[in-house]
Amino acid sequence: MAFAERIKNHFSENIQTNILIADSMSEDIASAGEKLANVILRGNRILLCGNGRCAAQANHFTSQLLHRFEMERPALPAIDLTSMAPTSAIANDIGFQYIFSKQVMALGSEGDALICISKGGNDENLIEAIEAAHEKNIEIISLTGKDGGKIRELCGAKDTELCVPSENTARIYESHSLILHCLSDVIDKCLFGV
Repeated sequence: MAFAERIKNHFSENIQTNILIADSMSEDIASAGEKLANVILRGNRILLCGNGRCAAQANHFTSQLLHRFEMERPALPAIDLTSMAPTSAIANDIGFQYIFSKQVMALGSEGDALICISKGGNDENLIEAIEAAHEKNIEIISLTGKDGGKIRELCGAKDTELCVPSENTARIYESHSLILHCLSDVIDKCLFGV
């Protein structure tokens, strides 16, 4: 029976975190979705990066853009920078901290958007990617948790920070998934209507 109580607590914490996000971040999430839709309307692309489970979330969101979210529609331009072959080659040759920045410099263009997903906001390779993106006038949308870490400090006036107000790793990942689904929904509605 103790496990049943723990499970109830997980659901309760998830619900409370999502209520907090809905109350405090809905406008920022909507604005980020509209920014991403405008990136696509301009003929630009969305680049995504993250490490570990955040890489899996970047991959999932890329799939939703390239294929579909909840409605059939044309493919949307997104590039997942977490692919194994390029990242391992760059990491092996010059260092893990450059696995995303090198790709941003090669594939990114002014007017693109870079989505950085990080549990705590202190990933050195994401920081390098943001600095590279700023050099190319690429807007940043960061999904973080905890206090936003060093990524919060790097976000400029044109960038959007979506920081989950939680210290709990599971709640941060769960909320990131929901935020990415919200972004997919906003993008689809902006571009294709109801």
